[in-house]
Amino acid sequence: MGAAMRRIHVGNALSAFGLGFTVPYLYVYVAQVRGLGPVTAGLVLAVFAVAALIVLPLAGRAIVRRGPLPVLLAALVTAAIGALSLGLSGSAATVLLSAAALGAGQAVMQPALATMIVECSGPETRSRAFAMQFFLQNLGLGVGGLIGGHLVDPSKAGSFTLLFSLEAAMFLLLVVVMATVRTPRSPRLDGAPAQSGGSSWKQLLGNRAMVQLCVLGFVLFFACYGQFESGLSAYGVEAAGISTSALGTALAANTLVIVVAQFAVLRFVERRKRSRVIASVGLIWAVAWAVAGYAGLGHGSQTMATAAFVSTYALFGLGEAMLSPTLAPLVADLAPTGMAGQYNSAFALVKQLALAVGPAVGGPLGASLHAPYIVVFLLFSLGITVLAVRLGRQLTEVQDHPSMARSRVVAQGGAEQAAARA
Repeated sequence: MGAAMRRIHVGNALSAFGLGFTVPYLYVYVAQVRGLGPVTAGLVLAVFAVAALIVLPLAGRAIVRRGPLPVLLAALVTAAIGALSLGLSGSAATVLLSAAALGAGQAVMQPALATMIVECSGPETRSRAFAMQFFLQNLGLGVGGLIGGHLVDPSKAGSFTLLFSLEAAMFLLLVVVMATVRTPRSPRLDGAPAQSGGSSWKQLLGNRAMVQLCVLGFVLFFACYGQFESGLSAYGVEAAGISTSALGTALAANTLVIVVAQFAVLRFVERRKRSRVIASVGLIWAVAWAVAGYAGLGHGSQTMATAAFVSTYALFGLGEAMLSPTLAPLVADLAPTGMAGQYNSAFALVKQLALAVGPAVGGPLGASLHAPYIVVFLLFSLGITVLAVRLGRQLTEVQDHPSMARSRVVAQGGAEQAAARA
């Protein structure tokens, strides 16, 4: 890694570390510590999603015009102001405004950092760069949440103010770390699309492969991330009788699998077509939903149900580890020259939509209609496999299997050199 990439990875870790301090305790803080009730707490969580949906379409254009670094710095300052004011807020109005600032800043960080990774990496290193990003994000969230859990005291509002102040400090520290980053323009794959005139959004929607990837991405995030803290946890508690401590163990198992398996999985992923990797993730997640079905509907012992439920989260983690070096590099390779920021923002927008719709659909379904909930999301997972296979037909060989394309170029070049010497 070059100096720029090292700073970008430090930035990813710091931002995740800061978010880990507060994300698990936001509902308790608003509803109980500030005494604003569950309705306001639910609105705060909704504001995060709404703010992201508003700013992400604008963020892509800003990244294309101004570059990712100025947009990232503005997002970090906005998030720092939102975090600090949220820790000091005592009324519903100020809490909601602060959450909007924090949510907007946090949402814009993702495509800005992703675009910087694209610009600081080449086709041969991009998968590993995004795998490292995902690894550090999960590690930062886990460590931040662990430390935050020891610092927070629901009986003392000041302990929450400390957490939000630490989160703001992490964002400001990241401003200092990133302010001097110089991102070179990365080399592109042969056969990558070139930028054409016209509206950037019109051009993106005219890219059939990108549109199919966005549809696939929505299903991926809807069927996995959109269920973690809503439908799947509600199903575990109501259908499988999972305790809150066991639910925490399941979430920890998910993070542990990602942290332990990420780079071992990377070796497997790099040698295979991206579309087939995504298709295999759909099959793994289908198995995960089947295991979850056994946990709640299998009429086994409570120990077996808990073990099955924890295994479900672990299988989801395995799939996530396979996706991290696959999806983001594919988005970058589909983007025309100079349009990586627009494409990253569009894909982040799709993710936010899925994360907004997923809990709204999965929460009530998982809490009350247990068998239909499992069947529906098992079918969604199988749908991921079908959509991935269809996407593969739209991709060039270079986009779908860049490592094989590079090896052929090297082999061809070596053969030509040998013929010339002869």
